[in-house]
Amino acid sequence: MAFLFFLLKRIIATIPLLIAITLVAFLLVQAMPGDYATQWKAQTMSMGGVSEEDAEAQAEALRVRLGLDKPLYIQYFNWVKNITLYWDLGESFIQQRSVNDAIGDRVPRTLLLAFICYFNAVTIGILAGVYAATHQYQLGDQLATVFTFLAFSIPKFIVALVILYFWAIKFHSPYYGSIFSQEYVLQEGWWSLAKTWDFLLHTWPIIAVGSFVGAGYQMRMMRGNLLDVLKMQFIETARAKGLKESKIIWKHGVPNALHPIIMNQGRSVGYLIEGEIEVAIVLAIPTIGPLILSSVTTMDIYVASSIFLILSLVLVIGNFIADIILALLDPRIRDMSGGEA
Repeated sequence: MAFLFFLLKRIIATIPLLIAITLVAFLLVQAMPGDYATQWKAQTMSMGGVSEEDAEAQAEALRVRLGLDKPLYIQYFNWVKNITLYWDLGESFIQQRSVNDAIGDRVPRTLLLAFICYFNAVTIGILAGVYAATHQYQLGDQLATVFTFLAFSIPKFIVALVILYFWAIKFHSPYYGSIFSQEYVLQEGWWSLAKTWDFLLHTWPIIAVGSFVGAGYQMRMMRGNLLDVLKMQFIETARAKGLKESKIIWKHGVPNALHPIIMNQGRSVGYLIEGEIEVAIVLAIPTIGPLILSSVTTMDIYVASSIFLILSLVLVIGNFIADIILALLDPRIRDMSGGEA
């Protein structure tokens, strides 16, 4: 009963958060000076052959056709209404098609790569953190500390630029700048082993950088948490009873050290998506990253706002799932939120 109350409380708390997310996602792009019609006018005049008066008149007509002449709150209301009722994210001004189609193939790619990085980061980071904590101040622990320092101190786009130099310029890789080779672009149905391998050949820089940075974050947390747990009284009691050290670590130490890590998993997903976006922009890999950059610079507001909305929803869902898992693992969490059953 306490768990159901905890679950209901979390769902109710998510509703105003989702409303706030839609508002921030929409206003974030609108806060920039001008609009798409302004950008169109500047581009038209730079090409020459059109007077400023004619360009302004055409820009105003474009503004009316796209609905950009309406007050901001009406634009926001119409956008949210179409999303809520029809899951219609609006129209892309640049691509002249629905936002659903414009981002439909890029969002799954981004999420797939982010979750591959997430799985690698969690697996490698937790195992490395356990090893570092159980071999404190030894060579393995020192190497893990250096690994963590590098993961946090080197910006992801710098690593991506180094990869770009060797991958595209030095070795002229045919896999640069695309997600699949030409023979797999229009292939339908389930992924074959060959197509999966081709996908990895095109996207390995994103997976490598995202996994590297994420693993450093997870390793640092796991090492610190496990060191604290191994100093607790119940661990000393288990040792006094003669239990094997491996059993103490994996049965008693690691499960208790995982609680803070689980709490931060929702944020970790957002961090890895951010890393994926940075690397994809530098390497021109057609995921959400380059599309965000182009839509913001051209004031394609519905594309940019929809991407921010979807990424925020992923972050909210990730935190929600982390809360549920933590409540299942630790009854104290749900009892504090839901009262005694």
